Amino acid sequence: MTPVFSHGDLRLYLLNLLDEGPRHGYDIMQALSDRTGGTYTPSAGTIYPRLAKLEEEGLVTKSIDGRKTVYAITEAGHAEVAARAGDLEGIEAGLADSVRLIADEVRGSVRDAMRSLRADLAAASADARSSTPPPHATGDDPRVLSREQLHRADAAISEFRARLRSDLRSHVARGGELAASFVDELTEDLDHIAREVTRTLRG
Repeated sequence: MTPVFSHGDLRLYLLNLLDEGPRHGYDIMQALSDRTGGTYTPSAGTIYPRLAKLEEEGLVTKSIDGRKTVYAITEAGHAEVAARAGDLEGIEAGLADSVRLIADEVRGSVRDAMRSLRADLAAASADARSSTPPPHATGDDPRVLSREQLHRADAAISEFRARLRSDLRSHVARGGELAASFVDELTEDLDHIAREVTRTLRG
């Protein structure tokens, strides 16, 4: 998965966010999510150590406001942001490219999974039609044969579900993000497949 921020870029981007005004930790994480279209929402374990490092460098200060810790940029922080304006422009451009690449990768992965499921269902249907002899020739109850194919379809669906869940969980565990737009698209694709299956069964 393509990283959203290159090494060191997140540090400067955090300074840039604070250059716009003081923020508390959650607000910083939400701002990062908003500006990456939901494809990147860092954990507290990612943000707070970097903020602490910026504080050690004298670029950021923190204060307590009720139950919230508010971070504000210092004059030295302002100076660094101003001096690295060109770097920030490059980060913004690279960020837009990274977000597009991540979205493309995720959509491609889902499309592959959908194609695999469609192929499995089509193969099961074709196999059922070609391998089921006429009832009068074997004496087999067609309902029994249908139940056997139902078990095969159940197994194919369960395997797809397990594979897709594993891919999604592994992606998140590696620090990847799931955008709401991606989940919406996934839901629509699954609903489309369900409608296709229903239409096929009804003949």
